[in-house]
Amino acid sequence: MLESVRSSSPLGAVSALAVGAVSALTLVSARVAAEAKDLVYEVDDAPAAPVVIVPGARVHRGRPMRVLRSRLDVAVSLMEQGRVQAVLVSGDAAGNSGDEIEAMISYLVEQGVNRERIVADPYGLDTYDTARRAVATYGVRQALITTQSFHLPRAVALCRRVGIDIAGVRAANDVRPRTRIRNLAREYMLSRPKAFLELRFPRDPAVSTPPDDRLAEILSGLEHGVVATPPSDS
Repeated sequence: MLESVRSSSPLGAVSALAVGAVSALTLVSARVAAEAKDLVYEVDDAPAAPVVIVPGARVHRGRPMRVLRSRLDVAVSLMEQGRVQAVLVSGDAAGNSGDEIEAMISYLVEQGVNRERIVADPYGLDTYDTARRAVATYGVRQALITTQSFHLPRAVALCRRVGIDIAGVRAANDVRPRTRIRNLAREYMLSRPKAFLELRFPRDPAVSTPPDDRLAEILSGLEHGVVATPPSDS
């Protein structure tokens, strides 16, 4: 009997650790989600704001993949409905899958968004950096942010933490089941615990650059009937 108890002890310890880890992840996820409570909308119900932030995601051969394309489609709808006046695309211009920024700009323009209403942040290397740089570099104080439902609570929470008056707008999550499972696993096991720490211990973005007035110029120009000219891509 004693031998049986001893042999089962390691398994019991592992089980206890597993239960503890799952409980901790669940608590962390709930705390992050609570930061975004009542701040998530469908596109047709979204409040007005000066700008919508579109976080980057994977591209393929210079084209947005499904996840990113869905986010951009929401931005297009918000512009068409007059709920926002400009789009801030934020991603990695040197990403592993390609230039997220160029892909986003090209797609938006193809869908009829005026290039002069688009501002690009090539150093939005993760969601926290996107939020922090939106404030520190581009002077964003009020905005919408669009991404998939699994990502929105984290995105909204981080934007709130850095001082943005933010609301989230759901984008479609039209991906294969295995991709959806992988995204959810990464979100709950890695991304939200990371965000939990960032909410409590703010850091500087990975790349800091001088303030950029392009967004302010666009919005000011619209108020006075003049649209700022976008920077040259050369």
